[in-house]
Amino acid sequence: MSDLSQPAVAHAPHPLPRAVPPGIRWSAASSAFQVEGARAEGGRGRSVWDDFVDAPGRVVDGSTADPGPDSYHRFRDDVDLARGLGIDRYRFGISWVRVLPEGSGAPNPAGLDYYSRLVDALLEAGITPFPTLYHWDLPVSLEAAGGWLNRETALRFRDYAQVVAAHLGDRVRHWYTINEPAMTTLQGYGNGTLAPGRTELFAALPTAHHQLLAHGLGLQALREAGAAQVGLTNNHTHVRPLSDSVEDLTAAGV
Repeated sequence: MSDLSQPAVAHAPHPLPRAVPPGIRWSAASSAFQVEGARAEGGRGRSVWDDFVDAPGRVVDGSTADPGPDSYHRFRDDVDLARGLGIDRYRFGISWVRVLPEGSGAPNPAGLDYYSRLVDALLEAGITPFPTLYHWDLPVSLEAAGGWLNRETALRFRDYAQVVAAHLGDRVRHWYTINEPAMTTLQGYGNGTLAPGRTELFAALPTAHHQLLAHGLGLQALREAGAAQVGLTNNHTHVRPLSDSVEDLTAAGV
């Protein structure tokens, strides 16, 4: 049994248990809207999540994610914490509206510079950057034109991916395009529990197709910029059959 009377050593690395096989990589992940704060700084535009959290009653306690962890100003502290944890990969979100405040058009130099400095800090710390281009924060201008129900949004995502890849592709080789597209379709457009808060029910299904199209177009743009790995972040649910009947086993995909 451990001697709990002994004070812990500050920032002491914790040895990995021997049961962990060699070659395992340790990662951490965040999304831009959840950690950056600074929603009205650095030339950033507005996303559907800005509208969502600013609408009275949408969030139980009225939280707006600003300042939140304030990673926009304190990213170097975050990198130091990640290094102290011993992780070797960090999946972070890139805010579409920090790069392209109106969803398209001229890039925002301050936004691109922020992510460039974050990438450099991670590399200096020996941590592989794994950016996610889209973690649910669609620009409000694109949502006003139909959002993910509009096929044009996939084309604008391709343009956005090209801008980011041109700025970071010399140092970033591993990318995620879209985070959990099923949840954008179900909760963002189907039942309205997440931004943009639409309740289209089955009429939300085109958003799944358009996000997958955006992934394919973004993948092409990233590969053209030298990406080694490009993935899509999915969330999976383990389904158990209600009984051992053939019908229930088939329905559960067993």
